[in-house]
Amino acid sequence: MALASSESNSNPCGGDSDNSGASSIHFVVEQPSLAKYRLPVFRELAHRPGINLTLLYGEAPGIPNVEPDGFEGHFVPMWHRKFAGQIIRWHRAQWQAAGRKDADVLLFSWNVRYLSLIPSLMRARWNGKPVILWGHGYSKREHGVRRIVRETVTRLATAVLLYDRVTAERLIESGMHRQRVFVAANAIDQTRIAEARHAWLADPQRLRQFQDDHGLRDRQVLLFVSRFDPLNRVDLLIEAAAQLRARFPRLVTILIGSGGNEEARLQELVDQHQMADQVRFVGSMYDEMSLAPWFLSADAFVYPANIGLSILHAFGYGVPVVTCDAVERQNPEIVALAHETNGLLYKDGSVSDLASAIGRLLDDNELRDRMSAAALQTAREEFTVPRMVDGFVAAVEYCQSQRKRK
Repeated sequence: MALASSESNSNPCGGDSDNSGASSIHFVVEQPSLAKYRLPVFRELAHRPGINLTLLYGEAPGIPNVEPDGFEGHFVPMWHRKFAGQIIRWHRAQWQAAGRKDADVLLFSWNVRYLSLIPSLMRARWNGKPVILWGHGYSKREHGVRRIVRETVTRLATAVLLYDRVTAERLIESGMHRQRVFVAANAIDQTRIAEARHAWLADPQRLRQFQDDHGLRDRQVLLFVSRFDPLNRVDLLIEAAAQLRARFPRLVTILIGSGGNEEARLQELVDQHQMADQVRFVGSMYDEMSLAPWFLSADAFVYPANIGLSILHAFGYGVPVVTCDAVERQNPEIVALAHETNGLLYKDGSVSDLASAIGRLLDDNELRDRMSAAALQTAREEFTVPRMVDGFVAAVEYCQSQRKRK
């Protein structure tokens, strides 16, 4: 069953929305945290006509909160416990939102490890409050019990909001009514990236000096920027670089990030291959103006596995991305990569295939330039914050229409 298309991407899967615009809809959103990269999304949503947004957020390990800016937000503590190797949670914000008399439409995190989710969904249904579930809609470690719980939770919701069309298609084919399924393709605000890119490219002498200072002039550069998490398989990048060094003697691999034990393991691997001059650990870096010259000096952004929003970060600089073809174990943002268009996929786990993909980009300037242009277009025109927020608005309007019919 094909998904319905939409020029604005506002309602790619659902049915017709009913929004008279006569009064604003009080939309209460619960989230596990308020990460910095989400600020532009909620700010854009809060400024949409007819939407009165309130965000209730907790605190997730490893994700520092920022202060709400441009919208109403309130911190509500969340309870965490580790059980049978999994983190289970109770977020009081879900239960509170379900009981709010002033709320018209609610949005809850779609995570079956929230013990608060089913009771809160039942409370919302009792109070006549439509609920949107927002999340991946699948698990990388899917099994029967988790799938049954997710299906049970889904039946209690009014609508679901997904990160990608592929998962939306799968849910519709499994029996979920098309009108209940909406897509808000995950995006990051490209404003600061575009500003940093322009500033460095407008001053080529400064960029050349940076490359001279860091020994990058006339070098072929591979770049990785993220945490050194074992799931990201940075070891495969180091092994591939080792295979390529005879063919590309001026190749250098730049690793920006940190990761405790994993970082130490990666440094040991570099030492084993005697590649201290070819692989550089730069450390963590978050300032966009500081990151920009590294991206602008890169021939390819290589993220061996588990890629997420980093794909859109690299695309914002026009850098082609290389990652693995096990898309079912990637994050939803993998849908932004079009193989042979703005990046390349290699056979998951194969060092030789990763080296081959990287070698193609390094050997073929025309291919790399074409992919660079396509990457920029993807970031600037397809995966944007306004298009993402269009999906939220369509889901809210649908839920409001269902509420009015009751």
